[in-house]
Amino acid sequence: MQLAGRRCVASSTSLEPLRHNLGLAGLLDLFDPHVFSASQVARGKPSPDVFLFAADEMQAQPRRCLVLEDSVPGVQAARAAGMTVAGFTGAAHDKAQMRERLLAAGAVAVVDRYQDWPGEVARLGAA
Repeated sequence: MQLAGRRCVASSTSLEPLRHNLGLAGLLDLFDPHVFSASQVARGKPSPDVFLFAADEMQAQPRRCLVLEDSVPGVQAARAAGMTVAGFTGAAHDKAQMRERLLAAGAVAVVDRYQDWPGEVARLGAA
């Protein structure tokens, strides 16, 4: 996958397993060294702490951040951080139901496949 611009991961998963999982998925090189975990902050999602920590580490203004999130607490956390968030249903068993839940939580869009993310980034960035 090709993603232009700065990017990071801000996850609820503990840092070591997160890095391991990203490696297994072939995604660690895409994000390393910008991999952040809720284990590095006081409160996990739906608190915005991990997203605000990631933005600070990336020297980015939260209002200029775009988040791809696959959970309702994650969407809530990104919104609470003042970030634009899109939902991701790729791993969901019931994509239609998850799409509705993510949108109801505040996602501005939902993508079903990682391959669709760069196009959605371009669309949301132009909005």
